[in-house]
Amino acid sequence: MYSYIKGKIEYKAPDYFVMDNNGMGFKIFSSLSTIDKLEIGQEVKAYTYMYVREDLICLYGFSSPEELRVFELLISVSGIGPKVASAVLSSLSPSKFGLAVIIGDIQVLKSVPGIGLKTAQRMILELKDKMKTEEALDVSQVEIYNINDNVSEAINALQVLGYSAIESMKVLKSIDVNNLEVEDIIKQSLKNLSK
Repeated sequence: MYSYIKGKIEYKAPDYFVMDNNGMGFKIFSSLSTIDKLEIGQEVKAYTYMYVREDLICLYGFSSPEELRVFELLISVSGIGPKVASAVLSSLSPSKFGLAVIIGDIQVLKSVPGIGLKTAQRMILELKDKMKTEEALDVSQVEIYNINDNVSEAINALQVLGYSAIESMKVLKSIDVNNLEVEDIIKQSLKNLSK
């Protein structure tokens, strides 16, 4: 319903913040990583998701489209609700989460409070299938300088975060990937994609 809301931060709590938008106060639940970045009185843009159940309507908001994309992916997994999704985003950055899903790193996912072995396995199983397979390309056939496993994993992780393979490869051409770890490549890509 709402793609994003711009407004001034009026109040912060451990799991939500209140944003004033033209005299209307929105209570927006979020991750610790987003809430930590906010300051009272600061004008911000929150990328939002309205969660609706028979007995509940809540607004969730995040500081970046990537965080929102991961949140939406997580709540699409059977057995994972918005509170668990927010807990994941409180513990892992979107790039770290995307990488964990791509390489099947169960230990990283289990490091999130409330995530056990079965839930971590379900996340990996269900979210790998949600990648944009219609745009998946054989990255070994694409001309990117210094293509290697790290670059391939970074492209896959960016796809999990909602970027197409073509967008990902274009942005990677503008980055010096020499001696960069996968997570650093992803972080730099996200920075360049948001420009």
